[in-house]
Amino acid sequence: MTINRRDFLCRAAAGTAAVSATAVLAPAPAEARGNLPIPEQAVGLLYDSTLCIGCKACMSACKEANQLGLEDNVGEKLWDTPLELSGKTYTVIKIYQHGTMAEKDKAENGFAHLKRQCLHCADPSCVSACPVNAMTKDGPLGIVEYDKDACIGCRYCVAACPFGVPQFQYDTPTPEIAKCQLCKHLLAEGRIPACAQSCPTGATLFGSYPALSAEIDRRKAMAPGAAATFPRRTVDSGDVHEKAAPQYVEHVYGQSEVGGTQVRYLSGVPFDKLGLPTGLPERSYSSVSETLQHTLYGYLAAPAVVLGGLVVAALRGARDHHDEE
Repeated sequence: MTINRRDFLCRAAAGTAAVSATAVLAPAPAEARGNLPIPEQAVGLLYDSTLCIGCKACMSACKEANQLGLEDNVGEKLWDTPLELSGKTYTVIKIYQHGTMAEKDKAENGFAHLKRQCLHCADPSCVSACPVNAMTKDGPLGIVEYDKDACIGCRYCVAACPFGVPQFQYDTPTPEIAKCQLCKHLLAEGRIPACAQSCPTGATLFGSYPALSAEIDRRKAMAPGAAATFPRRTVDSGDVHEKAAPQYVEHVYGQSEVGGTQVRYLSGVPFDKLGLPTGLPERSYSSVSETLQHTLYGYLAAPAVVLGGLVVAALRGARDHHDEE
């Protein structure tokens, strides 16, 4: 039996439509994926804004440890005063100022510091969005890592991050994504991240996630104004900085935002005034998008519908061509 092109397209369209209808009417049962948990051996940082004096030693140490170049801001080379995260800056200290700036860590007529860097999310959007696994999350330690050799430069990670962390290097013929990787090369040598190592007051503190959680609880329980000690570099270093206990805002930033992060913040000033995105959901964006993808592609429903549309379009084109003949 012979079949012409028009009959073939008609039958293909009918078959595809049937598959599509079946898939849509009986989709694969989609199970909502929950947030990925913090790894048991996870490490991280605690940044306490009330201890930060704005010296920017962490910025200089970060540049040195990661061999980062100088910023070029309108022709001026800036070594330790970049204005924001960039392809050459993984860590930046910013300042909140209000009114007379008479008192530190006060929202009204006060000032406060903020450290910007990768928060190393428990369920990172950048990892989920990356189509080639250039962004990955280290299994045991939970560090969000970047593989420049796998990267195709799509910059999906830049768009996906709710904290605006990954940066693309536009000023080089071989651009890469730039972000903090928690000085994983130093950790491999038994050392700690350069920012924590260089901080003179313990504002940036390194440790295991559980140890940092305990330190957060200890600080939150302090009576404001009472004499207190704060460990420097690591939670169990034994080297402490003495200071009156501050009045913290209730929320610990990074504790629940988009599934939680391994870099958390304490502050005496509300986080929205410090410029951090607030109002983020507790459910990670990755869990939402991956659940949606599972639903759409159950039994190949979406591809079948798309293919059906293409076949119908081809059929109409063939009919028009036949009528013209």
